[in-house]
Amino acid sequence: MAARFPGYVPHGVIPAVLLPFQDDLSIDAANYRAHLRDVGTTSGITAITTNAHASEVASCDPEEQERVLDLTLQEIGDRLPVVNGVYADGTLQAVRLAKAAAAGGASALLVFPPGVLARGNAARPDCLADHVRHIAAATDLPLIVFQYPAVTGLTYPLDTLVKLAEEVPTIRAIKDWCNDPALAARHIRVLQGLSRPVNVLSTHSSWLFASLVTGAAGLLSGSGSVIAELQARLFAAVQAGDMHAAQALDARIRPTAEAFYAEPFFDMHNRMKEALVLLGKLPRAVVRPPLKKLTEAEIRRIGQALVEAGLLNTQRLAAE
Repeated sequence: MAARFPGYVPHGVIPAVLLPFQDDLSIDAANYRAHLRDVGTTSGITAITTNAHASEVASCDPEEQERVLDLTLQEIGDRLPVVNGVYADGTLQAVRLAKAAAAGGASALLVFPPGVLARGNAARPDCLADHVRHIAAATDLPLIVFQYPAVTGLTYPLDTLVKLAEEVPTIRAIKDWCNDPALAARHIRVLQGLSRPVNVLSTHSSWLFASLVTGAAGLLSGSGSVIAELQARLFAAVQAGDMHAAQALDARIRPTAEAFYAEPFFDMHNRMKEALVLLGKLPRAVVRPPLKKLTEAEIRRIGQALVEAGLLNTQRLAAE
């Protein structure tokens, strides 16, 4: 199947959606479709990402990932480009996932770095770059390269990103999680200034406003599964130079960021599922092991953050 949005260039507001599960841990297709409709009809978003961290891709086998992409395309694929994550430690496995996503109708691929390179990548960054090269050779789809923080050991040096961008024409964006404001600004200046620009999509969700003001071409964030409208309005306000409106929106987003991205960090999407339950948009917040359900105290903190963000009224929170 050909990509439904040929020539697509990742930009703007791209929420990464969650993946609901039944109590028996199987995929809850009906509620996933409802979640896609909810997020996908938000004014101002430009695409949807699936099979990424937000959808617990590490806990989904390749057949399930193909099913998730198919469900996504059935529900919203005629209206929005669908970005599909390519998450695998082995490059051969990643190439197979990329080919399957291309055949399945994805419009772009989000390339995760292979975790096996976490120890020592700084000494041999071309191993990480070669992972991208092999995927690019296997499909013509636009690629979004996922830039991790230096502390993870999975960071592409900027000169490596520039080299890749000049060598691989299908690299059209990076999802920037470098977690370094100075480096994030440099990514924007250098990569978006290339003769064939590479868009920088911020995923600095805990300091989103600041990251957008420096000139990012968009954002790609799991928290868009809950606050897509606020993110779209924030991005539009920044693009329009309306800093007063942007600051007001940032003040509403901040409580959710503080709740979702607290320690332990791996529970971020677990928390987002609980938020959707509190908002009446999911019937349950089941996660697959090794994740486990949050405590009632933490769920109450998430509810309070939604109240502070103006997304949930106190009466409804008290009734939960």
